[in-house]
Amino acid sequence: MANTYTQIYIHIIIVVKSRQNLILDKWEDELHKYITGIIKNNNQKLIIINGYKYHIHLLVGIKPDIKISDLVRDVKANSSKWINQNNFVKGKFEWQSGYAAFSIGESQLSKTYNYIENQKNHHKSKSFNEEYISFLKAYKIEYDEKYILKI
Repeated sequence: MANTYTQIYIHIIIVVKSRQNLILDKWEDELHKYITGIIKNNNQKLIIINGYKYHIHLLVGIKPDIKISDLVRDVKANSSKWINQNNFVKGKFEWQSGYAAFSIGESQLSKTYNYIENQKNHHKSKSFNEEYISFLKAYKIEYDEKYILKI
């Protein structure tokens, strides 16, 4: 639509099924590049991608013409297919159902970018559950611990 101007930032977290440590250093960069391509092919802008063995954080500049759920579905479906075709893991690779997505204001952009960039160091001192629950609390999202802590 003409004369429509938006700037929407979304921080997305996706998790490996059963939180298995399947994302290995030796192919992690290739995965990140592949996911970058998926996001670009959806006409969205990936600002940063990073993660730690069993989950990935994405910071995306998203246009209002796509549903976040559709973008995440495409990322998860296509990347898991790619991982399986390349035999990066024994057995079948799958992402856990669901995801987390948080809106980020311009003033929080550099803080979020740095947080995602430093995932490996961050997880030396903080578990995924602690990280995930802290996000849910910070964004005042109601949740049931039996689903959050479920593996």
